[in-house]
Order: sequence, then C-alpha cells, then structure tokens
Amino acid sequence: MTAERAGTPRRRRRWAAALVVAAATTVVGAPAALAATTAADQTCTPDGSTSCIAVLVLDQDNAHVAGAEAVITGPEDFDETVTTTEDGLPAVATKTVGTYTIALDEGTLPADAHLAEGAASSIQVTAQLGSTSRAAFRVGDEAAPAPGASPGSGGSSGSQSEASSSGGIQAAQVWQQIGSGLRFGLLLALASIGLSLIYGTTKLSSFSHGEQVTLGAVLAYLTMNVMGLPIWLGAIITLAVCGATGWAQDAGIWRPLRRRGTPTVQLMIVTIGLSIALQFLIQLLIGAGTQRILTNNPSSWTVGPVTLTVVSWVSMIISVVVLAGVAWFLTRTRIGQATRAVSDNSALAAATGIDPDKIIRIVWVLATTLAGLGGMMLGMVFGSFNWQMGLQLLLLMFAAVTLGGLGTAFGALIGSLVIGMVVELSNLVLPSDLRYATALLILILVLLVRPQGILGRRERIG
Repeated sequence: MTAERAGTPRRRRRWAAALVVAAATTVVGAPAALAATTAADQTCTPDGSTSCIAVLVLDQDNAHVAGAEAVITGPEDFDETVTTTEDGLPAVATKTVGTYTIALDEGTLPADAHLAEGAASSIQVTAQLGSTSRAAFRVGDEAAPAPGASPGSGGSSGSQSEASSSGGIQAAQVWQQIGSGLRFGLLLALASIGLSLIYGTTKLSSFSHGEQVTLGAVLAYLTMNVMGLPIWLGAIITLAVCGATGWAQDAGIWRPLRRRGTPTVQLMIVTIGLSIALQFLIQLLIGAGTQRILTNNPSSWTVGPVTLTVVSWVSMIISVVVLAGVAWFLTRTRIGQATRAVSDNSALAAATGIDPDKIIRIVWVLATTLAGLGGMMLGMVFGSFNWQMGLQLLLLMFAAVTLGGLGTAFGALIGSLVIGMVVELSNLVLPSDLRYATALLILILVLLVRPQGILGRRERIG
C-alpha cells in the first residue's frame, strides 16, 4: 500500500519538489555553511584551562579589515593561522601559558591596505588561562595605537590583554614589565636565599635545589587539586613536607658525608645525581605534561599603571612578608646570628660554643621550606607547571646568588630582583626566547667590574 501511494502522480510531484528545494538549499547555502564552520573554528571562550589569542586588523577609521591572515606560534610547537573578519574577533585556543608571536602576512591584506609607517608586522602577547589576549594591527598612513590597546603581560578573567603593532615602546608597556619583573624577582628570591644560605654554611652548590622548588608546586597540586584540601591547609602541608625533606637530606646524606671529610666537589656531584633522581620521581608522580594548582578563573587587580592577577599581588605580599621575616631571623635572633657566624667562619664559630652541625640542619630545613613556598606560588602565579620547572629556574637562581654575592642572603635578594627585572624588561626589545640569556649577560658584566658580587666581600687567595 505504501509503495502504491508513493507511486501516484501527486506523490511523485511532491517528492520531486522536495528534491529540488533540497538541492537548491545545498547549492545556495554551501558558502554560508562553510563560512559558519570557519567562523566556529576561529572562536574561543576562555576558561580555567583555556587561554584565547585573538587577532584583529583595523584601518584608520577603526573598522575591521577582513581577509588578512596571521600566523600564531608559541610554546610546545604551537602553530595556528587565523583569518580576520569584518565583524567579530577570530581567536584560537591554547592550553599552555606563555609568550606567543603573531606574524601578520602582509600579502593577504587588501590591495588598498598596508601597514602604517613604523608599525611592526610581528608582535608578541602573553597568554594566561582564563583570559583572551588580543593582537591589534593597524593599517593606514598613520601609526596610531589601536583603540583601547594596552600591552599587558597577562590577561585575567573578564578582561582582555592587548598588544598593538603601532611601533615604539609605550610607557604602559614599561610599567607593566616592571611590575612583572618585581613579581618574578620576589618569587625567585624565596628560592635563591635558601641556596645562598646552604652555600654560606657548607660551601656546597646544591644542584638539586631546583627540584625542591618543583616539589613545592607538586605537593600543592596533590593536596589542593587531587585531595581537594583548602588552600590554607594544602599550603601548610606543602611547607611542612618540604621542610621535612631538608631535614632528611642533611640527616641521611650530607652530615654523614661531612663527617667522612668528603671533598666539596664530590658533594656537588652527589647533588647532581640527586637532582636527576628527583626529576624522574616527580615525573612519575605527575606525568610529563603541565599541571595546574588553581583551577578557577583568575581575576585581576590594577594598582597604578600595573595590572596583575589577584594571585600575583597576594604572592608578592606574602613574599615581602616572608623575606622580611627571614631578614629579622638572621639579624635579630640567636640562631640567625649563629647562622651568620658559621657562614663567616665555621671553625671560629665552633670555638665559641656554636654547634655547626645543628645550624646547618636548621639551614637545610629553612632553605627547602623557602624553596617549596617559592615553587608553590610560582605554580599559582603562572597558571601551570611541569616536572622541569625547577631545572629551568636553577640557572637563574645560581645567577642571582652569584650576582648578589656568594653566601650572602641579602645579596641573593638583590641579585634576584635584578635578574627578575632584566628578564622581564628585555621582552620590550628582544624576543622572549632570549630573555634568560640577557640575565646571564648582565651577570657577566657585573662580575667583570665587581668579581665578588654586589654585596660580596673581597677575599685574598694564597
């Protein structure tokens, strides 16, 4: 019965009409559907695990220029191409926090459009989770800044950080990088001071100190994310465990080796082996990918010309308070004064009744606790961390300690602040890949003028 009805003339005419309408819809609507698909592919919504990078090209009337292509490259071989539109903001998503380069393909600009005089065809933005970083290019005869563009080194939830290709370094950029440099320098100082105290009391350069920094981030991730503990409780457990590792290291490794009279070079080689072992142990715990400590969308505070996330400002305040506490401990307490005495002359300190082994044990606990605190806050501030975080920071920590003066805690603080400022301010004139190299160049130049470091003392040899 169904077949017979389908075969009637009226049925055949209805089926034919439906096919004609469907075919017409497919042919006419194909470009629109393709455009919709393309637009969907270039949209991005930032969240707690995603950062967006958007590109726009503006003419002199601030109208969007469509059809221009830009290539976005960044960490972990990130390589994506976006095409600008007349309305909307094409963007790509990334899970990795870091600096990304946006290169405009000038050959894709309309025939009557060209970059403004002095404007760069390649600019950089810093992507942070939960935010959209925008790169704005200007075409036309004047190099006027894109509307509302304010180069920021990091975005925040509910806001967008923008960078403009208008050429030249703006004052807002300089202040923003100064704020970022101060933040990085304070966090680096937490780890560097412990490394300096260890060297001062034992004359040992600990290459495993970087893994103590990573351990702080790992323990914060395990307690706060995996176990779901409150931030304050997870922080207390993290610092307690990190301090306990310092006590265990000195009790199980360094004190027995000191009593055997093991030379410093051999002790340093042991720290290298311990560093490698800890790296792979940490990788076994958290894997080779990146992890996040805080999963909520970050919000930002603006203080004067500097805009940073709330976590960044809080971490800077905590760093200042902790560093002031360490300064008070070293200068106002008997144990702190004994620590300085052992650092100056261990044999003379022992002759006055000070137990160097006890002081060294306290120094190891203090150093690993500070390193754990620094690692925990670095992981929170920069959004993510991996098992190589400490290894990547180790060279900068050694540079800070050497620049400030070997064995001096206050020198390590000054050196860390200098390194932090140089690393961030160098982004204004150099590619981000060279920022660590500039810090080491400053170290070389300072040591050529003052070999003992900024706060170090000259010592006679021979």
